[in-house]
Amino acid sequence: MTRLKDLTTIKGMIQEIIYRNEDNNYTVVLIEMNKEFITATGRFPIINEGEWVELNGKFILNKKYGEQFAVDSVKLSPPNTSEGIIRYLSSGLIPGVGPVTATNIVNKFGEATLDIIRYNPERLSEVRNVSKKKAEEICKAYEEVHQMQNAVMIMQQYRISTNLAIKIYNQYGEGTEDILKNNPYKMVEDIDGVGFFTADKIAMAMGVPETSDYRIRAGILHVLRENSDKNGNTYMQISALTEGVFEILSIPDLQDRLEGLVNKLVLEGYLKKLNINEEDVVCLSQYFKIEKVLADSLLLLDGDCDEVDLDIEQDISLYELTNKIKMHEHQKEAVRIAINNGVSVITGGPGTGKTTIIKCILQIFKGMGKKVKLMAPTGRASTRLSESTGEDASTIHRALEMTGGDENKFIFNSQTKLGYDVIVVDEVSMVDSQLMYFLVRSIKRGAKLVLVGDKDQLASVGAGNVLSDILNSGCFATMCLTQIYRQSEDSYIIVNAHEINNGKMPELNNKSKDFFFEKKENNEEALQSIIDMCTTRIPKFLGIDSSNIQVLAPMKSGVVGIENINKCLQDKLNPSSLNKFEIETEKFIYRKGDRVMQTTNNYERSWVNDGVFGSGVFNGDIGVIQDIDINTSEVIIEFEDGRVSRYVKNDLSEITLSYAITIHKSQGSEFDVVVIPVLSGPPMLFTRNLLYTAVTRAKKMVVLIGTKQCVARMVHNNFTKIRYTMLKYFLELDGGKADENS
Repeated sequence: MTRLKDLTTIKGMIQEIIYRNEDNNYTVVLIEMNKEFITATGRFPIINEGEWVELNGKFILNKKYGEQFAVDSVKLSPPNTSEGIIRYLSSGLIPGVGPVTATNIVNKFGEATLDIIRYNPERLSEVRNVSKKKAEEICKAYEEVHQMQNAVMIMQQYRISTNLAIKIYNQYGEGTEDILKNNPYKMVEDIDGVGFFTADKIAMAMGVPETSDYRIRAGILHVLRENSDKNGNTYMQISALTEGVFEILSIPDLQDRLEGLVNKLVLEGYLKKLNINEEDVVCLSQYFKIEKVLADSLLLLDGDCDEVDLDIEQDISLYELTNKIKMHEHQKEAVRIAINNGVSVITGGPGTGKTTIIKCILQIFKGMGKKVKLMAPTGRASTRLSESTGEDASTIHRALEMTGGDENKFIFNSQTKLGYDVIVVDEVSMVDSQLMYFLVRSIKRGAKLVLVGDKDQLASVGAGNVLSDILNSGCFATMCLTQIYRQSEDSYIIVNAHEINNGKMPELNNKSKDFFFEKKENNEEALQSIIDMCTTRIPKFLGIDSSNIQVLAPMKSGVVGIENINKCLQDKLNPSSLNKFEIETEKFIYRKGDRVMQTTNNYERSWVNDGVFGSGVFNGDIGVIQDIDINTSEVIIEFEDGRVSRYVKNDLSEITLSYAITIHKSQGSEFDVVVIPVLSGPPMLFTRNLLYTAVTRAKKMVVLIGTKQCVARMVHNNFTKIRYTMLKYFLELDGGKADENS
């Protein structure tokens, strides 16, 4: 005899909806099955008490609330008893229908009630106090819920999450089932979050031909999006696009058909075609708009500058006197450039005096009565900027203030401008094209934009190559700082960073106070050394907590990849215990106290910070799990800037443990201590600027663990992956007068 807790499918009636989060559809329900009551948890479509459900999942033991059924998928059936139908109709499903009206309807039609509502709604007017108008309203409300439930259940068969299924239904409404059956690929074109392979799986099951034009169109869009999301490109050569589409579709004689469908997508507004560097290229229309408008806006800002050749020598002298410093001529020239140009760029490595320049600029602009705003791409970078200047700084997202719309994600935009006279953006190397577009179009005419960063850092995680394109366009005043000012005799971090950047071996003699190398020949030894460094050796040596130590690794997978390091460090620093709640996903177990990081931009994710509510959590935001609510399977995360957000289990795909993070994800951040595994890896990844970026993230100490041979290979490997972007092209064409073939 099968025990209840061994079941993977349960069928019964919804007796009570105990809890429902309308934002993410996480629901706790009480199910009656064979006179037994079962608590089920998970994401449900719109449900009502009295409905029959078939749930797939498994029983889990909740440490606080006992045994529960964790739901993977939901199949709904209308109630089939008079008692169930009364409960169903009076549960809030239909506005204006309470227990009395529901009872009167069921007393009249019995178990045929729901068929009457759906197919003969005019008969409802036979019931006392039900007018023809109310009968129509009851029919309409029932049909809307019925359609959504059916559509959601169809999509669940293809492992589409309830949240995404409802998003799809909201897009297509009553046409959802038709889309699913005839052209699931349309979802790839219309809805963020629906990928090609999800649509392809549905289409194949529905019998859509493999050679369908719909499939090729979706393949084209998928390859272009993947090229942007994974490689940072904003366009592709036609030849590369053809190769990419053939790789995922394997359709013979594809080239002629692909060209025709690309042209059709251009006519429909999804794509743009250009000729760049004498090559025919294609891009998603959104990136064409982003980089063209960005180029136009930057050139307009620069051209609007009223103040040129202002004499600020006395202002610089006053700053030197006040701060008891002597600025280098390059630093002074950087200040002059910033004061006298609409758009200016100041770039340099660590210790080259960028912060000194920002502080001088601030003092001079304030003396001129200008309203200045400091910004940075991430919370860590904005906090560091605020600490180093003594002035308020915020993330770009926070300064623009989030709002709800897709096109205008921010309160400050092309229509509602920021009120600042001067905007200084630090760590600009990690700003992608889209974020810079949102910022620049919100800057008022006549304001100044000062971009500060390190041109030798890795390119942004998101698509685009903003800093490099702006510098290489030659359109704006620029100062490149090379002289090192900030260093002490026994500090090697800055010196070694510049040695690496210049293609020279760093000093690895372990004679400094802040730069160390530990030789380990294989991955297993290196892993053990990383664990020892983070848990005991460095905390004891510096007298700091392990939370101030960050492992930065080149790769995600492998023995010394971040996924394995995270699991090992979690076991040591935050082990499982009977009084500590945890929640398990496919990749990780999460516990209260774990360090985590957001891995995607989620503009809709809500948060609260000291009583202030807002939305938007972004790729690279780091926080700590403050609590886990086992009753609702919600994980409460507090980010470094004080924002607190709640995640349900299915949302945890957006986060990862962050005891170790990739070097790419560390951009714009600064940590007291960084530990870097340096062993063999793919040459395209193990590059000079990757090592340079990792080393420059440290404030107090760098520890390299691996072999000197691998360090040398990285130092001498100056490979930089080319990004195919349009910003430089549009800037050089004097405001984006492109050779557009559309």
